[in-house]
Amino acid sequence: MGSMMYYNVDHGFLESVVRGFRSGILGQTDYANLQQCETVDDMKLQLQSTDYGNFLASEPSPLSTTVLATKCTEKLVAEFNHLRAQAVEPLATFMEYITYGYMIDNLILIITGALHDRDTAELMAKCHPLGLFDGLSAASIPNTAKDLYEMVVVETPIGPYFVDVLNLFRAPQVGGNQPTMEDLNDINIEIIRNALYKAYLEDFYAFATTKCGGETAEIMAGILDLEADRRSINITINSFATELDRDQKTKLFPSIGVLSPEGTARLSLAQDIDAVRAALDPYAAYRGILSDAGDSEDKSVENAFFELEVALNKDAFEQQFHFGLFWAYVKLREQEVRNIVWIAECISQDQRHQINQYVTIFWGVGDGARAEPAGPPMGAGRRGAAPP
Repeated sequence: MGSMMYYNVDHGFLESVVRGFRSGILGQTDYANLQQCETVDDMKLQLQSTDYGNFLASEPSPLSTTVLATKCTEKLVAEFNHLRAQAVEPLATFMEYITYGYMIDNLILIITGALHDRDTAELMAKCHPLGLFDGLSAASIPNTAKDLYEMVVVETPIGPYFVDVLNLFRAPQVGGNQPTMEDLNDINIEIIRNALYKAYLEDFYAFATTKCGGETAEIMAGILDLEADRRSINITINSFATELDRDQKTKLFPSIGVLSPEGTARLSLAQDIDAVRAALDPYAAYRGILSDAGDSEDKSVENAFFELEVALNKDAFEQQFHFGLFWAYVKLREQEVRNIVWIAECISQDQRHQINQYVTIFWGVGDGARAEPAGPPMGAGRRGAAPP
């Protein structure tokens, strides 16, 4: 990626901007104040004293949690697009890679909706703004996976990943016939999602470690390893009581990650939650993930990985001259939106005994928001202005 001096010429200003955005992430005091609110409208007033400002000023009362989530996401998208508009290579491509995961999620959302006869306009409204692409709404029209690829996905950035999906479905078919939409039940749709994510994570990993290199390679290798391991563990747990065999699971496991290849080989043999625990036991980072699972394994695994993800993304801001902090900021802000929505749901549904069950990002001023100066790293050049 070149020397630090050349990094700052091209990317120093944007790094300073994203650090400024990071300083506006809510701290524990902000969450404590939100938890004292009696209604979601009270949360609106409380958020006005944070970096969110008057982003809900035009929304009528009573405020719904859906509107709150949408507006919080819009703020994140606006900040991300501001950064992306000023980025130069290779940062510009790096930021495009960040959006590919949302494209996959949106595509799966439309396919699933078509399977269950949902209105396309309603589904499009639920798509993440960072994952929109031309022709997405047409994903509800094709009747086969091959038609979906040729009519919708082929010209998109995730088109090359879909080739792996076609090969996955073509292999067991006699005569190479593609499964129809009627054949794509919920399990098969998840197989498509995981196959796309496998190809995406491996491609992103290769770009970050070879095209970017340096600090970016070090930071993103750890982050993408965690993403890959999370998918491998979730695939294993979700495969219980399904027809997914060992070979099929192995094809869906990413080839990157701390668990690959020994850990994923053990996971492919697991038939219950105890076997998953045994497979993860040699890995200190994941050893306690299922310790308190009980009857709610999925939720426990999800929360545990969110906490690991937050820790890695916070650590990304401890170093300079790398692109990983752009990924880290997006994911930290996403977690913040989840936290705000969780608190709002608990308040609106009168479930205050669960209101503390969110993933803490920053504990206090010493560790969190508004504690870090937003000034640029030494030698950074100015290439634009932050949005108002």
